Amino acid sequence: MLNLNKKNMLEENIPLIVVGIIVALLVLKAFIIVKEQSAVIVERFGKFNRIANSGIGVIIPFVDRKAAKVNLRVQQLDVEIETKTKDDVFVHLQVSVQYKISRDSIKEAYYSLENSRNQIASYVFDDVRAEVPKLELDDVFAKKEDIAIAVQQNISESMQEYGYVIIKALITDINPDHKVKDAMNRINAAKRDKEAAHEEGEAKKIKIIKEAEAEAESKRLSGEGIARQRLEIVRGFKESVEDFKKSLDTVTHEEIMQFVLMTQYFDTIKDIGANSKNSSILMPHSPGGMKDFQNQIITGTFVGNELKSMNREGDQNKGSNQE
Repeated sequence: MLNLNKKNMLEENIPLIVVGIIVALLVLKAFIIVKEQSAVIVERFGKFNRIANSGIGVIIPFVDRKAAKVNLRVQQLDVEIETKTKDDVFVHLQVSVQYKISRDSIKEAYYSLENSRNQIASYVFDDVRAEVPKLELDDVFAKKEDIAIAVQQNISESMQEYGYVIIKALITDINPDHKVKDAMNRINAAKRDKEAAHEEGEAKKIKIIKEAEAEAESKRLSGEGIARQRLEIVRGFKESVEDFKKSLDTVTHEEIMQFVLMTQYFDTIKDIGANSKNSSILMPHSPGGMKDFQNQIITGTFVGNELKSMNREGDQNKGSNQE
């Protein structure tokens, strides 16, 4: 009997339970939660009603609906493009476009474009293929920042009316054909080799010049040394002759000269014998040859004096004839 009463009560409360469940579902469906940096487009009977920003919001069930969720964060679109440069080289470029939807233009951004990413990519294709063919391959690498700025400005102007803000356009990769890259590497290597050869030649040139300058300076100093040595030898001869003359009045100049030459001769022989590394060669001779050498000096001096006297007399006679 008790079970029968419970069953009857349950059957009587079923409509109330169903109504409660329906009410609960309606209440839950009336509340919407929107995450940060997002927005929800609310439509009423298929027509735009309002924008629900981040937080909790209320809609009318079965009257209003969430048409779309819009991402307000900065997004990135990577576009691969193949184009040709001014010098007829095909290159692959990767352009990264960073963009976001303006909070003030959420309605325009959603309802104006069917597929925003594809349409932005189309603008990128058009702008890059308009800029790159104006430049040679080397300029594409050197001026990629200028190309990126031109692309950014052109896309910004075109997408601004649709509610999209273009933050930055970056050319992240420039990849020519591998044969072209190999050729560029060979050209660069050859250029480096040429510079290295030039620098090596300059180094050798400087070394040769410095060696020549050092040799010239060495010879100059050696010549000065020899000249001073000869002056000292002459001074020594003079002093020796004067000392002999003061000590021995009966000794003639010829005997003094012979004695000095003999002394120099034996000193030279001594120096040659004392130096083990000397490469001098002595020709067959005798000490008596110093006498002949002395006679030659005296004869040469006498002849020189006679020639001077004759020249003086000739000049005097010529002057008198002219008078």
